[in-house]
Amino acid sequence: MNIKQKILEGKIFIYPTDTIYGIGCDATNKKAVQKIRNIKKRDNKPFSVIAPSFEWIRKNCIVDIELEKYLPGTYTIILKKKDSNFLKWVSETDSLGIRIPDNDFILEIQTAEVPFITTSVNLAGEPFAKSVKKIPKQILNKVDVIVDVGKLSGNPSTLIIDGKEIRR
Repeated sequence: MNIKQKILEGKIFIYPTDTIYGIGCDATNKKAVQKIRNIKKRDNKPFSVIAPSFEWIRKNCIVDIELEKYLPGTYTIILKKKDSNFLKWVSETDSLGIRIPDNDFILEIQTAEVPFITTSVNLAGEPFAKSVKKIPKQILNKVDVIVDVGKLSGNPSTLIIDGKEIRR
């Protein structure tokens, strides 16, 4: 399976991070991002992205912390966008959540060289998925690719906002 090709075709993935299972797609593909909003029954609440590289983060966001201290790792760093219209369909705000999870599958995602939506695969208010077996069929049936690596740790990423850690 060519992950890069499937990402660039706009396919929807359920995939492992270093914390929980996520649902994602090419963040530059508005139609695919909207499909994830529909699957999760989620309004315009901002999504975070897996950054393709540190260079990409510095090119598109105002970086006021030491990225390498947190990434790759179990953190989501909230940064101001250099252009507030950048990825507006992902985050309508002037900020964007950035992740680079510390696991092997993320290296596959990064080969596509595009930002990739990263959000928990559960519906709002439902428990996070630590394994694919715990994901409702109504979600599994609406995605194109499922990457199952077994059970994960199950803790959502820690937010970094204005240099402060916020556990969820």
